[in-house]
Amino acid sequence: MTDQLKDLRAEQPLGQLEEVAHFHGPMPTGVTVSHEGRIFVNFPKWGDDVEYTVAEVVDGETVAYPNQEINRSDPNNLAGTLISVQSVVVDPANRLWILDTGSPLFQPTEYGGPKLVCVDLATDTVVKTILFAQDVALPTSYLNDVRFDLRRGKEGVAYLTDSSDQGPNGIVVTDLATGESWRRLHDHPSTKAEELSDFVPVVEGRPLLQRNPDGSAGSAIAMGSDGIAISSDGGRLYYCPLASRQLYSVSTAALVDRSLDDGAVAATVTEDGDKGGAGDGLESDAAGHVYATNYEHNAILRWASAFGGAWETVAHDPRLLWPDTLSLARDGYLYVTANQLHRQSDYQNGKDLRVKPYTLFRIRVDAEPVLLR
Repeated sequence: MTDQLKDLRAEQPLGQLEEVAHFHGPMPTGVTVSHEGRIFVNFPKWGDDVEYTVAEVVDGETVAYPNQEINRSDPNNLAGTLISVQSVVVDPANRLWILDTGSPLFQPTEYGGPKLVCVDLATDTVVKTILFAQDVALPTSYLNDVRFDLRRGKEGVAYLTDSSDQGPNGIVVTDLATGESWRRLHDHPSTKAEELSDFVPVVEGRPLLQRNPDGSAGSAIAMGSDGIAISSDGGRLYYCPLASRQLYSVSTAALVDRSLDDGAVAATVTEDGDKGGAGDGLESDAAGHVYATNYEHNAILRWASAFGGAWETVAHDPRLLWPDTLSLARDGYLYVTANQLHRQSDYQNGKDLRVKPYTLFRIRVDAEPVLLR
């Protein structure tokens, strides 16, 4: 660590939110930071006017990335354009991976829409595209987040969550060398939203439910496996349904072993306890901590998983209105998007109560990211 970086960290207290960028257009979900400090975000197509679904933040402004052309979704070229991106993640080799749901407005997916797109950050060009077969990315699938272990196999593996609120949930495993993918924990209870009778999240003092324009309450949120993080040694994959306060983990060795049936994989699942509130994104660090957003309490929490410790608060701030995605960067900061998801019209009797701008924050945690390569 350079003396200059040490000085910069000393100026920013631990746990204090720092505003990095503001977004005056569509709501963001994902964020990731390259090894050199380049920041990338994405904007899914949930009803806002989305000019580009992936962007780089340059001098506080967003610029279409890797270019405007690929961001012009083309129904006649699903595989070659970005349809509706939910997550962007820089892997341990410093490549940007774009997770395209292929599902604007949560519509049924078609082959070529759901995909992983790899961008070489040295040249800002697409170098690989992995398409998901329709028995992996189902018509009802909503592929949500992704993590990487480059030590396994020839080129590594990716783990993805399917958070669908209309069909089966689960974990998708992808061989990055061959592009072959398979589902694990297909509709397993740990990947599914909790029942309304057992779980009702409260956000800004109000139960979070689908609420109809006539003022009546509709159904509960039903999104399953969403947040995902990999342990510091790569041995466990942590995940959580969006509609749950529970954290789960599963053996990564079991996930990648094609000789095991789903029952054998499920036997390695552990329930790692209540996170202290419902959350969206997960992240981990090299010291064995798991970080979780907490949309019920406008907070980010941390669990000392390697030491069997309790959850502790990293940041709590009224500005963290629906903290969504977490990204731990090499500069010792944890980045998080706050997008006011719960203020969308679906949850507010047909009225859009979001107040722009949306904000990208960072919090100094003095931790190193997990780099499995």
